Amino acid sequence: MTPFIHMTAAALVMPEDRIDTDILFPARFLLLMERDGLGRYLCYDRRHDGDVLVANPFDDTPGSIGVLIAGAEFGCGSSREQAVWALADFGIRCIFAESFGEIFAANCVRNGVLAVTLPRSQLALLADMAAAGPLDVDLPAQRVGGGNGIAFDVQPATKKRLLNGWDEIDTILGDATASIAGFETLQRSLQPWLY
Repeated sequence: MTPFIHMTAAALVMPEDRIDTDILFPARFLLLMERDGLGRYLCYDRRHDGDVLVANPFDDTPGSIGVLIAGAEFGCGSSREQAVWALADFGIRCIFAESFGEIFAANCVRNGVLAVTLPRSQLALLADMAAAGPLDVDLPAQRVGGGNGIAFDVQPATKKRLLNGWDEIDTILGDATASIAGFETLQRSLQPWLY
């Protein structure tokens, strides 16, 4: 997984509440088995019906935006991980919302996407900042919008995983390698006939 440390990117503002995983990745594309290339299906119905993703300054091209600002319950609905794969493949590495679907938020961490909750008043301020230009997101400093920007909270374990680009196995090896080696040494001494 690519580490998430710092990024400066254009932001897409989708302020409505309850943008569910079916809006993010329509169910009819669930038979696609490859993770790469799913960005072209992100918000597919809206992108082809004149929604904000095809309006200036976005050009419907993956990589044209990196930050998403949304309302409450973003990513609610079905637990489909393809919604996060499509966001990540499109280039979106950071999402600010009032709240997230629980499974969606876990899938974000699992796929290297920073999902941050902020109160609605700060989301509005962030949307104003995004209208003025690209947003700067600094995970080590836990701040968006530069030194005078908005501070945000992130769980220490999530921060560590994203900063290091660790998946679940990397996290276990990164945090418990010494304990695993100690257990194996003890086990070999207590039950040598097993080895």
